[in-house]
Amino acid sequence: MIDTHCHLTFPDFEGRVPEELAEAARHGVAGCITISTTPMNALECLRLASTYPNVWSSAGIHPLYAAEGPFDLTPLRHCIAQDRCVAWGELGLDNHYSDPPRSLQEPVLLQQLAMIREIDKAGKAGANKPIVVHCREAFDDLIPILQASGISGERFVFHCFTAGPKEARQVLDFGAMISYTGVATYNNAREVMEAAALTPADRIMVETDAPYLSPQPVRGQRPCRPWMVSLTAKLVAEARGEAYEDFESMTDANAERFFGIEIPKNA
Repeated sequence: MIDTHCHLTFPDFEGRVPEELAEAARHGVAGCITISTTPMNALECLRLASTYPNVWSSAGIHPLYAAEGPFDLTPLRHCIAQDRCVAWGELGLDNHYSDPPRSLQEPVLLQQLAMIREIDKAGKAGANKPIVVHCREAFDDLIPILQASGISGERFVFHCFTAGPKEARQVLDFGAMISYTGVATYNNAREVMEAAALTPADRIMVETDAPYLSPQPVRGQRPCRPWMVSLTAKLVAEARGEAYEDFESMTDANAERFFGIEIPKNA
């Protein structure tokens, strides 16, 4: 399987990427998508993706980095045009924290959506690539903005889903995918696993969000590591009443289709 969302450029993994990829492979995790948080970080992610054949990258500005703006979007334009950069994001809104305020987060989001529409319309390199969404306690605010962008809901994945069935239905009605982290395995987050159980087979993915959110039974361990996506997958499969092998094949197929990649079979 694949870890569809991690941050291999974060300090936790400095100088350790080869070891992390090897350990992931020993657990059946054949690849990773390392996700961007700023324009300069997108370049770092692309460098990793260009170095390792089982790593891909994204290009976007995380809402919690909005205060670092104004941003030059040139690096994002450069990265998204490359084959190893397979998605926009992560972008979105975060209402859990008051800093940076919505007044800073929303312009950065709208700036990115406008750039995506522009590249799509012009048919430039990188057009029509999928979009990784960060949405924390912001579904009522964010989904209308994404709908108003005119970009098809099918191009979005709401990563690190930490809400319940109500919000899951909002996302699914919008047409997007949902990706679950180790949070779904926590005893105090039963509603997240309930959402995972009702997510249709063709709309679900799994991830770590490493170095954060280690799943059970290693909750609290830092860093969370890409191989741990296998633990999340096993517990989500169990909650859905599915064999792990079937769930793994299903999420592999979803990730390959959504991100336009081919997961190595012998990494």
